[in-house]
Amino acid sequence: MRDDARGRGSGGGNPAVQAQLPGGARPAAAGPVVTLQMFTSEQKPTWCPGCGDFAILNAIRQALVELQIAPHQVVLVSGIGCGSKLPDYLHANGFMSLHGRPLPVATGIRLVNPSLRVLVVDGDGDAYGIGGNHFLHVQRRNLDITHIVENNQIYALTKGQYSPTSEAGFRTSTSPQGALEQPVLPTRLAFTAGATFIARGFAGDPKHLASIIAAGIRHPGYALIDVLQPCVTFNKVNTYDWYRERVYKVEETGHDPQDRQAAARLVEEWGPRIPIGVLYEDHSQPTYESQVPGLARGPVVGRRLDDLPDETYARLVDQFR
Repeated sequence: MRDDARGRGSGGGNPAVQAQLPGGARPAAAGPVVTLQMFTSEQKPTWCPGCGDFAILNAIRQALVELQIAPHQVVLVSGIGCGSKLPDYLHANGFMSLHGRPLPVATGIRLVNPSLRVLVVDGDGDAYGIGGNHFLHVQRRNLDITHIVENNQIYALTKGQYSPTSEAGFRTSTSPQGALEQPVLPTRLAFTAGATFIARGFAGDPKHLASIIAAGIRHPGYALIDVLQPCVTFNKVNTYDWYRERVYKVEETGHDPQDRQAAARLVEEWGPRIPIGVLYEDHSQPTYESQVPGLARGPVVGRRLDDLPDETYARLVDQFR
């Protein structure tokens, strides 16, 4: 993880920032502390002009500011892909992992230091393709991780192959006859796997997307935010206009995310109408880390080896003597 002389580690820093409410929010009376400028990186994005990843980057920054989560209190984990460059473009802790492997890395970070807010940012190929196994198991475990998937329905970094979310028949340079497989519907898969927070956002509405990301960060448990993110270079079908003709905000329909039956219908909806917003939220399930006995005494990262229970310490000493 990146660190610097300003104390961006786990714990130290501004006491006003440390005094937080559950979910990373601060009392309104305390006034603003964290600003957008604090997340400004020296690295400039190399995405194509018009790429939906710009909106996702800005929405993440806005959500962190809304929740008053400082750069040293968050870590972004990514995989491989256009959008997985995002940790370089945000002044905060970051870890760029292997293709399809950000979720297990995030799991390790979360278990070692649960005081950090852990966000995973990767693409549809990374999350739903090569990382599909991890995608399944992080949901049933319900670790407190916010998973933002940049779903552009194509492999953009490798020049335009179809991805797990590409529609059947989708033509690319490597599939001139069209994709043969049926696409993955991430919201359906997450609901079936037991995710306790399922949402969909649209890069063409960054303000709405920021509010969804903030809700996902506040949620105590795994949160999937599938972001419809147009690729302006390689995907000429699923464009901003294509989405704008179809998306609608579920909160404007009076949808209750805690209504499981209503959510079961919404997670299946894809076609002429595509719901965006928080589709499902369940507060009844405990997080994985809250059930780990070893974390009952606080984060492992802040403990000394001799702070272990006597029998464990003695066993380790004997083992390595």
